[in-house]
Amino acid sequence: MLDLLRRWRRPPDPIDPTLWRDARAAVPWLAALDAARDARLQALTARFLHGKTITPVGDLQLDQRQRCQLAALCCLPLLEFGEQGLHGWSELIVYPGAFRVQRSHVDAAGVLHEGSDDLIGEAWDAGPVILSWADVQTDCADPRAGFCVAAHEIAHKLDVLDGVLDGTPPLPRAWQREWARDFQQAFDALAAQVDRGVDTAIDAYAAEAPEEFFAVATEYHFSDPATLRAAMPKVAAHLVRFYGDPPFADPLL
Repeated sequence: MLDLLRRWRRPPDPIDPTLWRDARAAVPWLAALDAARDARLQALTARFLHGKTITPVGDLQLDQRQRCQLAALCCLPLLEFGEQGLHGWSELIVYPGAFRVQRSHVDAAGVLHEGSDDLIGEAWDAGPVILSWADVQTDCADPRAGFCVAAHEIAHKLDVLDGVLDGTPPLPRAWQREWARDFQQAFDALAAQVDRGVDTAIDAYAAEAPEEFFAVATEYHFSDPATLRAAMPKVAAHLVRFYGDPPFADPLL
């Protein structure tokens, strides 16, 4: 543990300019950043690469550019929040594609239910972030489609920093009250639409739980901010304040 702390506290080596140029070119959201935000992201990415382990699974091999690309994607939601958003976990696990996890839960009647889910990303409360490399690549190939699995999972990591996974990351008290009110109203409205079988402007998975609503809204902030702003202007405004302006959008007025 002491060795890990010393490693984290040492200043990271800067990213080689050629490596950063190549990684940046592979991720349209990064290529759209202005110079000041690009510099902040480079520093965060260097900290990520310095302090975290990136573990490919199975036959997947990741070269330096791909590791830098993954680290930068994970740091993109931290441009305003800062490197404290990296605290509490130490490993990024990368599967070649979707991965299967076993689930079990006991219902209210005390009956044990077991099953499996195929996932493209997961974030453990006090453990690693897990991503599907194939889906990361798909997101980068179509960056305006409303999906960004890396941003989704990092939103969960930000959410749980205050000890509760509830759709509200650590915020100043007054802003937290406003955020909770506006997000709850938007979540309730979306859940009601889904219950009625109405087509929704954003992915209906956001109605699963408040924490998924925040994570899905985060994806739209980076990949389809116009749709989010039209459907949920108060939520969109909070996310601009939290994440900064979306790379592909004009600033909100």
